[in-house]
Amino acid sequence: MGIFDALRRRNRPGQLRGASKQDTAHLLEWAGQRRGVEAFLEPRTTVTQTTVVLIAHDGEWTRRRVADEDAAYDFGRKNGIPVYEVTKVGYPQRMRDYTARQKRGEV
Repeated sequence: MGIFDALRRRNRPGQLRGASKQDTAHLLEWAGQRRGVEAFLEPRTTVTQTTVVLIAHDGEWTRRRVADEDAAYDFGRKNGIPVYEVTKVGYPQRMRDYTARQKRGEV
């Protein structure tokens, strides 16, 4: 095995990184530290796996990979977090406002 073989195997074009236990742990911890959290399911694309964006009452947000849509709905059900499909409802205005405040350095 050559020195670069491991790198070649890990970074194959078209091969996406899947969800990990660390992704789920981050989502659980993040949601537990905030109030009014809702989940927005983002579908898999050619560039990313299926992801969930958690958005708190003030618009603060985080994004992590999930295994698939069923895993996202299971996560929401187990943790009392409503799950919405971004392709149907879009992102809430509070998320855009929060991001704008971050860019202005107000957060």
